[in-house]
Amino acid sequence: MSPGRCAAVLNEIDANVVALQEVESRPGDEHDALALLARETGSRAIAGATLVREDTHFGNALLTRLPLQAVRHHDLSVPGREPRAALDVDFEADGYRVQMIATHLGLRPAERRAQVRRLLPRFDVRRSDLVVLAGDLNEWFLWGRPLRMLHRIFQRTPHVRSWPARAPLLSLDRIWVHPRHALVRLTVHRSALTRTASDHLPLIAEVAMQ
Repeated sequence: MSPGRCAAVLNEIDANVVALQEVESRPGDEHDALALLARETGSRAIAGATLVREDTHFGNALLTRLPLQAVRHHDLSVPGREPRAALDVDFEADGYRVQMIATHLGLRPAERRAQVRRLLPRFDVRRSDLVVLAGDLNEWFLWGRPLRMLHRIFQRTPHVRSWPARAPLLSLDRIWVHPRHALVRLTVHRSALTRTASDHLPLIAEVAMQ
């Protein structure tokens, strides 16, 4: 991944909040990829590292231009598998309280089921005006149990093919919104840069409280 190309793609999209997965950063280092993305997009970076090795962090992240209210980190790791986590953030947007959870689920079905069970109690639909789940859910099957479990919180949401970037076949990346009517549009972003910036196409949700 080239941080410069990724920053250019994010500037094409110009979103107020961006959920990222598999971000490598080196806090305090001039080659810190997350800091570069934040700087180039005029955003604040919120790190949610799942792996920390010496001076290098790796994992989830959010970039935001919205006022930040709270940040929570949830460990979703399953023994014997790659560490996974969720970044749970509250924003203020035009007077509304927005909760956004960004995550990257595991590769095995049983792993994803366990991770979704741990995520479900984290969604605060009673106190939040808007709740958003965004990330790479790694669910290959549209009828997979993890997706059906998430329907306890979220109504059915369109699925858009985003992987692999050069010829998308699967809807591994998801953005789900509660209440459902707040989701105006869900698309992937295609440009000359997207095929080389990442192996996933960026997924874009236009959200509006009505």
